[in-house]
Amino acid sequence: MALPRDAAPARADATQLSEPIPIPHADLSAEALRGVIESFVLREGTDYGAREYSLEQKVAHVRAQLERGRARILFDPESNTVTLVLVGA
Repeated sequence: MALPRDAAPARADATQLSEPIPIPHADLSAEALRGVIESFVLREGTDYGAREYSLEQKVAHVRAQLERGRARILFDPESNTVTLVLVGA
């Protein structure tokens, strides 16, 4: 008996599990999005040049990049982690 076209297989292929999954930032609650952005900003270690930016400013910069489509959130099912990446960089 054939499965319907929209039926998912009982077990996912291992190669599919290692692919990062894009997470639309608009799908996250405000608190979850803030947590993802803060986690990224606090670990990214980027040198912003001569001017220092506050945590609030850094969070606002990243949020703006997400809203403009210049960055996106990826979930890695292998490591169970989330990160942000620049689009087209």
